[in-house]
Amino acid sequence: MNSTADCKNLLECAIYWERAEADRIWLTQPMGGGNANIKTWTWAEAVGEARRMAAYLKRLDLPKRSSMALCSKNCAYWLMADLAIWMAGHVSVPIFPILTADIVTYIIEHSEAKLLFAGKLDPVWDEMKKGVPANMKTVAFPLAPENKYEQWQDIVDSHEPLIETVACPPGETATVIYTSGSTGRPKGAMISFEAMYYGAKGLCEVVDVDCSDRGLSYLPLAHAFERLGEALSLYVGSQLFFAESLDTFLDDLKRARPTLFASVPRLWLKFQLGIFEKMPPYKLDRLLKIPVLNSVIKKKIMKQLGLDQVRFAVSGSAPIPKEIITWYRRLGLELMEGYGMTENFSYSHISRSGEVRPGYVGTPCPGVEQKISDDGEVLVKSPCNMKGYFKKPELKETIFTKDGFFRTGDLGELDEMGRLKITGRAKELFKTSKGKYVAPAPIENALSNHPLVEACYVTGAGFHQPYGVVMLSEEARQKASRGDRQSLEIGLLELITEVNKVLPNFEQLAFLAIANDVWSAENGFLTPTLKIKRKVLDATYGPFAHKWFAMKRPVVWQADL
Repeated sequence: MNSTADCKNLLECAIYWERAEADRIWLTQPMGGGNANIKTWTWAEAVGEARRMAAYLKRLDLPKRSSMALCSKNCAYWLMADLAIWMAGHVSVPIFPILTADIVTYIIEHSEAKLLFAGKLDPVWDEMKKGVPANMKTVAFPLAPENKYEQWQDIVDSHEPLIETVACPPGETATVIYTSGSTGRPKGAMISFEAMYYGAKGLCEVVDVDCSDRGLSYLPLAHAFERLGEALSLYVGSQLFFAESLDTFLDDLKRARPTLFASVPRLWLKFQLGIFEKMPPYKLDRLLKIPVLNSVIKKKIMKQLGLDQVRFAVSGSAPIPKEIITWYRRLGLELMEGYGMTENFSYSHISRSGEVRPGYVGTPCPGVEQKISDDGEVLVKSPCNMKGYFKKPELKETIFTKDGFFRTGDLGELDEMGRLKITGRAKELFKTSKGKYVAPAPIENALSNHPLVEACYVTGAGFHQPYGVVMLSEEARQKASRGDRQSLEIGLLELITEVNKVLPNFEQLAFLAIANDVWSAENGFLTPTLKIKRKVLDATYGPFAHKWFAMKRPVVWQADL
């Protein structure tokens, strides 16, 4: 093989780099304790470690293509375990590292996993391990919480590398990625070796990327969005850094100084709010209008964020307010949007440089076809489409059209350049008592573009008007705790007024309710990819709706009930 373009799958790509760039650093992992305890692996070391683990897996003499579960926050061992599973001829099954015990049990049993890799899981492991069957064969990463399992390092030290790895035919299942479960039980999307390889290779036709690039892996590797980043690194040979924790995230980002950076809307918003805490928006706007200071301010802000070396930035997983894209563009960062789903390995649409239209997720990736159905649903045919849901063959006819297009469930429209705009999700539409259907996502998108709002959701089925429930930003919550409600209510009143101005009468919000709770994936309000769980929010806040409407105020507080 002269390059990874000659490879047939990502495992062959890793073996190519093992030989071609043996001594070049691939993975950088904080091992706890700050900058004094950082471990790195060259390509030869990382692939060599995977080969030793693969030898252990082979000796277990399990049936070919057995499922092996991976439960850990992002770390170098996650990627090495993934490679080892493939080398030994098996299928990796990621488990989100913050799921409840019953979902852990469900995924392990449904996937028929024969082994579990348990890793970096503090502090969630105490709850999650309750869902692991007592007889489950488990291997612990060095970063795992205290345990009595077999240890990764002991296994690696006691086994010779597996030289002849098992073949990975393109059409075979490489991984089963379970959906985030925002609408019920997770379903396992079977992603082939061909799909993973094509996704990385196709992305390189859009993004100018090579082995000199750097990335920070921190979004859940159990999700297709971040897993596509793993695939890209394996294909181009780029260096990957890992984050230690939320508390050290900014330091981890500055250590990596990534040239490629992907995030989700909520985090792009948090970055912005972090800047606003140090410099109010009105002051920043004034300084950016001064020619002499303009470039200095931009560079300073991007360096503070650890993003000063980024040349390709993308937001995905959920809609991002167009004002956020415009704000980052003013700072010199052309923030792209991407669109994809677990079912197509997150390889579907992406913005092109110079063609970004805020509010649109771009045009189809190489090899992808798009069309809008008569009902307004986005249909996508992609080389990365899943083979189907694991153990649910009966669903294939309902999720794919007869001509092979995947039914995304998203509603959308195309502009004159073929750029796609997601206008809502079919299952999220709700009907008011006036008989009008409301798509909540665009309204939520507008509400989220405000310094006081960290997250929100819009609902109102059966009521004469929709309404919004808001989780305040951290700074706003601190103000509220100090009793400073008046300024918050003024700000939110201005927000609801501005949003309602551009909405048709039947979509205008009756009020904004301020939630007591802090929504997170850990407490079940958000999915592991930070999308809101509507069923949970409906169950939590729905019982208050009648009382809130009775108050007849534009801003109400859950705390007042």
